[in-house]
Amino acid sequence: MPYGPTPETSTAPASAAAPRIVPPAGRPGSAPHRDTGRRARATRALRHASPALLAYAVVRLFGAVVFALWARREHRDVWHLLAESWDCDWYLRIADEGYANTLGTQIDANNLAFFPLHPLLIRAGSVLVPEPRGAVGLAVSVLCSFLAAWGIFAVGDHLYGRRAAVLLAALWGSLPVALVQWMGYTESLFTALTAWSLYAVLTGRWIWAGSLAALAGLTRPTGVALAAAVSLTALLTLWRTRRAKGDGKVRVHALLGALLAPLGWLSYVGWVGLRLGRWDGYFAVQKLWRNEWDGGVATLRTMYDLLAAQRPQLFLIMVTATLLASVALFVLSVGDRQPLPLLVFTGLLLLIVLGSKGVYFPRARFLLPGFPLLLPLAAALARARTRVAVTAMVAAAVTSAAFGGHMLLAWMGPP
Repeated sequence: MPYGPTPETSTAPASAAAPRIVPPAGRPGSAPHRDTGRRARATRALRHASPALLAYAVVRLFGAVVFALWARREHRDVWHLLAESWDCDWYLRIADEGYANTLGTQIDANNLAFFPLHPLLIRAGSVLVPEPRGAVGLAVSVLCSFLAAWGIFAVGDHLYGRRAAVLLAALWGSLPVALVQWMGYTESLFTALTAWSLYAVLTGRWIWAGSLAALAGLTRPTGVALAAAVSLTALLTLWRTRRAKGDGKVRVHALLGALLAPLGWLSYVGWVGLRLGRWDGYFAVQKLWRNEWDGGVATLRTMYDLLAAQRPQLFLIMVTATLLASVALFVLSVGDRQPLPLLVFTGLLLLIVLGSKGVYFPRARFLLPGFPLLLPLAAALARARTRVAVTAMVAAAVTSAAFGGHMLLAWMGPP
């Protein structure tokens, strides 16, 4: 395979393709033996990833404790801020009341701008946990954050080994706006789907890759970037195997993955158009939210105004620094010759986020799913001495905790 070994022939580290479990004597291929093998592989993979999950948990718990103590000092409601504020409330109301059926003219008011998978999970989970309001949305995000950390570890382990992969998961949990990962937002769900979809591409599991990309396309608008990465890579694999007269099964699976990947995003965009009675319904909604694409003109203008201001707001300076750092990390990723699906995803993600003329302050949050951008840092820390790596991670965790508290308690706006 061009972007990673197939599950049957993998020689990658253990997390990239778990060791094959030889079934015990008896009926070969029987259902009980297959189930036992799957459970054993899952257990081994989880054990292999446990240092990354532990590191991620420590980083995020530290940030959560700092935020909770800060909020208590400010006499602010921690539960409301994490589970019911800003976009959390939008998703909760969609889960309770459904979507609008008209476009309207009011700015920033049409809930069709929000994709449906997260509200659907909230509605489904509310059957089991009806109270308090927001508990299900927060639980989904926290659970998905660990699934995301595991998937991020799997990608890093496949490409750079276990040490770099552990650092990669911890770095993702130490980003300046990482507190959002434990809010009732969609970033954790989207990142989990993205990470496992990209891992499936790297290991030649095309149907899984396409299915997870389709679900990501039902989660956030930037799901189109993941769909493009999966479909393009699958089609290239199909073309190469066909020229080489390779395995016909691989070609069929690659074609199915390429077709599945964009279905989620296209389905929702198409459904919004039907609901509003116009083919460009979804884009009309985005226009009301001022999320049109202008190639980055508005972004550059905002950056210039911030740098020229005498007393710019700290949160906006952090957002600007995150955007500039992300561009630099993408250049490093290209120089490191990362696999094509990772470069396509992060490249398109940056184009969408930087090229929009919508509101500026959530741009750092929008880039949270772009974890492959952290691979150059993780690889460099993995090569460094342990003392250097630990010092860097502690500094990142402290900075993340400080900005997380500032984001929700001092910025006083949406993250």
